[in-house]
Amino acid sequence: MNRLTKRLSDLKKDNDKALVAYLVAGDPDIDTTVELMKLFVASGVDIIEIGVPFTDPIAEGPIIQKAHDRALKNNISLESIYKMVGEFRKHDDETPLVLMGYLNTFIFHKKLIEVNQDNAIDSILVVDIPGELKLEDYGIKNQNINTISLISPTTKKDRVESIAKNSTGFVYYVTLRGVTGASNLDVNEINANIEDIKKHALVPTLAGFGIKSSEDAKLLSEYADGVIIGSSIVQMIEENSNSKEFDRIGKYITEIKQAIS
Repeated sequence: MNRLTKRLSDLKKDNDKALVAYLVAGDPDIDTTVELMKLFVASGVDIIEIGVPFTDPIAEGPIIQKAHDRALKNNISLESIYKMVGEFRKHDDETPLVLMGYLNTFIFHKKLIEVNQDNAIDSILVVDIPGELKLEDYGIKNQNINTISLISPTTKKDRVESIAKNSTGFVYYVTLRGVTGASNLDVNEINANIEDIKKHALVPTLAGFGIKSSEDAKLLSEYADGVIIGSSIVQMIEENSNSKEFDRIGKYITEIKQAIS
């Protein structure tokens, strides 16, 4: 049982909801990313999702796209991310870490993932592959890293069952039509779709995309097993990247965690 599976199991036993926070590795720089990860945990985050910078992040809205661009200007690679994670693990060997990225990156760095030194990474979410597939379908094998599959409001009903059963970390339910950071949550649709997913999934279902406030998070946590916050945090990182004063982010995360607990 890796850290992610254990954390989600423990939360379920405690009748608690998971809070996942996203950031892009290397934005604004590697050392600051490590400090932000520590801040996330201290503020109540249960799981950290690390965006792997990519030249064409098709699932991302403008806020996260710009973060990818900034990180790429710092020459951030999956190799440097593993080194960064190693630094974080010196301080925290319990918080689950998820890599979120695009297939080309993971194929190019296949050996890094297969070795996964010290089991530093717990799960991978590949944005641009069908939800029915896993990394091993592309020749990347590591039994200690589980797979997260995406299901969206536009996923056809006949695919929901197979995708839900395929996910071994958690099912990532995309709460809206569009890219990260968009808004206009349709609560009735979200509720119905998550109920359908839970009929088939063997793992928890977490909701992400478009969650901006503690009110959004509280509402969605009534249906999902947890929430994923991304664009709003990445926006705050950008706004405070020069001063490196991120207290506002810590307060925001704490409010979200309190709202869903």
